[in-house]
Amino acid sequence: MKWVGDARLAAGPEAAWYLETAFTPGAHLGTVHDDPTTPIVVTEIEEVTTMRIPSGRLVVDAPFDDDDVSRYEQGLPTRPPRELAVSIPPGVYRVEIAWTAGPYEFFGEHFDGVECAATRLCISDDPVIVWEMGLGVGDDIERLQPDKEPRFCSDANVGCFADAGAWTTLSAPFRAFKDGSPVPRETERLPGWCERVRDESQQADLVMFMAESGGVVWLGRTKTGDVATIVVTSGMPGAKA
Repeated sequence: MKWVGDARLAAGPEAAWYLETAFTPGAHLGTVHDDPTTPIVVTEIEEVTTMRIPSGRLVVDAPFDDDDVSRYEQGLPTRPPRELAVSIPPGVYRVEIAWTAGPYEFFGEHFDGVECAATRLCISDDPVIVWEMGLGVGDDIERLQPDKEPRFCSDANVGCFADAGAWTTLSAPFRAFKDGSPVPRETERLPGWCERVRDESQQADLVMFMAESGGVVWLGRTKTGDVATIVVTSGMPGAKA
């Protein structure tokens, strides 16, 4: 039976085009700012790592923010993470980054313009037929404004995928401060400026990635409605047509 979603969550034509194009090597995602002759090209889809999500519950959020760290230092309760309302089968999944390049010149200096266009968690290889915004637990679709995409906020321009059941342990290294300064955290460094934290007691992981100014979470669904991929991106066309 074909999946029929809620039209209020559906990606508009521009957003759907971006989500498909960002993961197509060689495709053009537009042109460099102030230089319409130089395209921004998708150069690579890089598999950064795999991660374990044994609970099937997924947090897609910043691993920390300024207010959260301040409350943590004072011994106050921190805000709950943004857990997605949709669950996925427990398992081990690939994390991939779509890289783009758009060379440019600034004050006589040349730059390669390499940037992260989007990051995705690959649940299955089944074809995606529709994209929709991913609501968090507690989000009310009835209060969703037509011109606003639900997103997580990030003071440090990062986001993460993490198993919700092990969130407290997995996010702890990002909350370690002393005298107002961050303590070097014990995380595993990965390609693409990513980091990973493992909780071996629960066989669960957190993977941090770049997400400028936070990001919109998108679900790529198959014809049966199963979630095949979860994508985070920012600086892209709006959700609605």
